[in-house]
Amino acid sequence: MKNEVNKVIGDYIKMVEKIANGRVNVLDFGGDMVFYRGEIHMIKMIGDNPGIHLSEMARNFKITRAVVSKTVMKLEQKGCVRKEQDSADLKRIRLFLTDKGEEAYLAHQHYHNLYDSPLFTYLDGLSSDQLAVVAEFMKRANLLVDNHF
Repeated sequence: MKNEVNKVIGDYIKMVEKIANGRVNVLDFGGDMVFYRGEIHMIKMIGDNPGIHLSEMARNFKITRAVVSKTVMKLEQKGCVRKEQDSADLKRIRLFLTDKGEEAYLAHQHYHNLYDSPLFTYLDGLSSDQLAVVAEFMKRANLLVDNHF
């Protein structure tokens, strides 16, 4: 049993490392629709929350406002994001997707639907007890990640 536990933990750690090291990878949706993972996830957050403020994005991603601002500036230059001054607080900027940003947002959704569906299908086929075991594992595994990253 000990070897099986070590193998599961080892596989989990390999997955976490792959995710951590994959942050520099790009997603190419064709044409000039090429984005770093951080960029496309900011597009997703703006698409999910039109009018979101920079500070809200920073809190959600647990990164600095400066990093968000720099990435948003790049997305603005790519023609994917537009800024509007918040009428309630003139110091704050609200973020929205342009038509090109919407296109990237939808391409990203399609990408996840295509590649994530096998996992969703697998999880849908589990019994309640099996799913509870997976959920408990994920909870404990996330604590492990919190302690290492």
